[in-house]
Amino acid sequence: MVNTGALLIVAVYLVGMLLVGFVVGKLKIKDSEDYMVAGRRMGIFMVAFSLSANNIGGGSTTGLAQKAFEDWGMSAIWYVLAASIAMIPLAYFAPRIRKTMAVTIPEVIERRFGKGSATFSAVLNILALFCLTSSQVAASGGVIATLTGIPLNVCLFLAGLVIIIYTTLGGMIADQISDLVQFIIILAGLAIATPFVISGCGGWQAVSAALPGEQLSFTKIGWVVIIGYIFNYFCTFLSGPEMISRFESAKDEKTAMKASLLSGVLMAAMAVFPTLLGLCALAVKDMVPDLTPATAMMSVTEHFAPTIITGLVSAAIISATMSSADSNLLCMSTMFMNDIIKSNFKVKLDDRKTIFYTRLSNVIFCVIAMMISFLGVNIIMMNTFAFAIRCSGPFAAYGLGLVMPGATKNAGRISIITGTVGVVFWQILSGGDFFLGILPVVFGCAVGTLTFLIVNAIEHKMGKEAAPSAYIPLEE
Repeated sequence: MVNTGALLIVAVYLVGMLLVGFVVGKLKIKDSEDYMVAGRRMGIFMVAFSLSANNIGGGSTTGLAQKAFEDWGMSAIWYVLAASIAMIPLAYFAPRIRKTMAVTIPEVIERRFGKGSATFSAVLNILALFCLTSSQVAASGGVIATLTGIPLNVCLFLAGLVIIIYTTLGGMIADQISDLVQFIIILAGLAIATPFVISGCGGWQAVSAALPGEQLSFTKIGWVVIIGYIFNYFCTFLSGPEMISRFESAKDEKTAMKASLLSGVLMAAMAVFPTLLGLCALAVKDMVPDLTPATAMMSVTEHFAPTIITGLVSAAIISATMSSADSNLLCMSTMFMNDIIKSNFKVKLDDRKTIFYTRLSNVIFCVIAMMISFLGVNIIMMNTFAFAIRCSGPFAAYGLGLVMPGATKNAGRISIITGTVGVVFWQILSGGDFFLGILPVVFGCAVGTLTFLIVNAIEHKMGKEAAPSAYIPLEE
């Protein structure tokens, strides 16, 4: 049955996102720097909310509730809380990222370690961003299909169309404005819904009494897994293009650092609500018809909360997925133009043409991502592969390249190769999950980092000169 009230709220939200893209595109986009990094003038709150919205996707809302429902219990909170903790060490790198005055990760890698390393890093990132964009389109379309009863493929098309329009029109400025709105919707929607659902379930005492004792443990999954997730998030954040683009959009270096810390606080606040909703669903699973682990959060909210609250949560879930999709799409197009076309083919484009071709790339890439989503590939599998392949190779070259001025070129070049090989090896060995307490991304990043340090030490003893600075642009 169609939930008309919830559907209306979602429709208003989607139209609002389109208006944001249109208005920003008309009034704020003056040059390619405006389009790609918001003119480097964003303040603490804009950057922090954008970082947070980008990190809180479908996996951190419906996926988190599913983990709490299925097995993890209260300890599912660490799935997002670990990400908020990872923002603390990232704050050390944030001002250094901003100081580069770059647009993308491969741009910095090219300054230090050469064009070949940068192109390889760009290809890895673009491949991964295709997968990530596709998975977010699939998640958004799935929510719309659930609300409306419209066939899934039609909903996938509608979700992709909205993402294309507001990202293509407004670029990074629209992206960050929509991220701010989206995160507020996510946080407010879930924060308002949770007390309604707990009350409908008979209160927290009744919920906790209906659950096995171990489901209420904050450390049920174990400290090895918890620490593994913290390392996982730090690795993926430091070498994640959508994170780097947010820091580059900050108005100065201190703003970038403070935004990282504030984002950690915002994500920590978010972690609790999907977890509690998943536990409520588990406690009353026999009372709610057609409840499954995948629909736990939406089903229990629709059953116990008023229609307007269900609509807010539905909009929140779509917000969570779209806030990641627009970032992935814009980063992919920016990297394609900056690090593939301009860098390798020596194409000279003025600002107007750069914006035009980046927008065209947005459209083409999102259409391809929509086509991938039609295939029904497992979202979790796509995300796991994407995060692993894009991060592990460039991680050491980019991260250590920012903080080790004496690093040699071969240290960066070889680490990109060994990190990529390492993550593929561990992905196959582990099946994409923990093996010996280590996730594939963490193993790949560790291999790349160790290689970087060993090669760098050997070459220093051989008297090899340091690579050029990450903070000095290449000569034209």
